[in-house]
Amino acid sequence: MPHRLLLVDDEEKVLEFMEPFLRGEGYETYTARTGREAIAKAREANVSLVVLDWMLPEMNGLDVCRELRRIGPMGIIMLTARAEEADKIVGLEIGADDYMTKPFSLRELSARIRSVLRRMDGHAAAAAPALVYGDLAVSESECRVKKGGKEIPLTPTEFKLLLTLAARPGIVYSRLQLLQAALADDILNDERTVDTHISRIRKKIEDDPSRPAFVQTVYGFGYRFGDRA
Repeated sequence: MPHRLLLVDDEEKVLEFMEPFLRGEGYETYTARTGREAIAKAREANVSLVVLDWMLPEMNGLDVCRELRRIGPMGIIMLTARAEEADKIVGLEIGADDYMTKPFSLRELSARIRSVLRRMDGHAAAAAPALVYGDLAVSESECRVKKGGKEIPLTPTEFKLLLTLAARPGIVYSRLQLLQAALADDILNDERTVDTHISRIRKKIEDDPSRPAFVQTVYGFGYRFGDRA
């Protein structure tokens, strides 16, 4: 079955720009022009990925992104005219997998969609027993992370980073190695992106993110997973 994409923008001309091209790429597409409509359609259509504009009526894209993360696993690519690095970091912090500034090319958008979907498909296809460390369980086959029995929502990129580290506790990975492992299809990301994702992972799985027990920094080298079990 083709992947289902939800395209969210309050400008009809932007939707008309994206939708025919992505349908031609083989995707099943849905559109929404407000935040609330986007949330409703994401639930109804069980979409694989959302291309989400930052500036929307009723709810802005950041608030929509937070709500989408509560619905279930899906890729999220933010679109915005805001090009500052700080804005990109904010988008990643609240759960986006990728970030594109307007104007953008349809070929680049398609490449980024494929990149996120490949990471998601790879997670779903994997079959391996859960990695359990104390009260933290990382299941590659189910693409799920649980802490104390409670499921922790992670983006596909966050999951891939955590899985890479957890699979080999104690091994130190450089930022470049983690970038290649989790974001290999997206050559437009840089090593600082890893730090942003690691920060988000810590906020979700660590009892005290300022003193992480699981995802630890090795200063001057990179990161490692600490097995505290």
